Amino acid sequence: MTRYVALLRGINVNGITIAMTDLAETFHELGYTDVKTVLASGNVIFSIDSPLVDKTDAAALKARIEKALAARFDYEAWIVLVDAESLDRIVRAYPFDADRDGWHPYVMFSSDPGHLSELAGHRKELEAAEERIELGHGVLYWEVRKSVGIKSAFSKKSAKLKYRNTTTTRNLHTLHKLLELTPG
Repeated sequence: MTRYVALLRGINVNGITIAMTDLAETFHELGYTDVKTVLASGNVIFSIDSPLVDKTDAAALKARIEKALAARFDYEAWIVLVDAESLDRIVRAYPFDADRDGWHPYVMFSSDPGHLSELAGHRKELEAAEERIELGHGVLYWEVRKSVGIKSAFSKKSAKLKYRNTTTTRNLHTLHKLLELTPG
């Protein structure tokens, strides 16, 4: 068995409301086991019988889940998949002080690495006293002052429509919660 995390984009905001019990049921109906949801922002942990062999397998799994979500909940579903082992490495590699007082620690995931590289290109434009970003292995790390939040320059850049169906951001503390539920 291999544990995966599906990070759903854009649910329980802007009129797309999905109960976590219904979300978990959808994953069960797809044949996945050990399904757990974490918070109401679209984090699903589940197991599959065997690890994905390559990017083609991962793309097929992603497409299957998105199709099921779209059919059941009548919205254009976008997810990013990450296996539990990779998620652990990503969290441990967070390059900033995750407990920095007055700051939010975030990790941006994407199903399109080119988008992460493009967004990382804005690094020098940011005011370091308000926020910082750093490109990681398959993710973009971001820390931002709580007082600035979604009004930050990077937040505005990353919110562009072109990134909507490929990126999703999670607070590092949420990722720690996910890892607590993915032992092994």
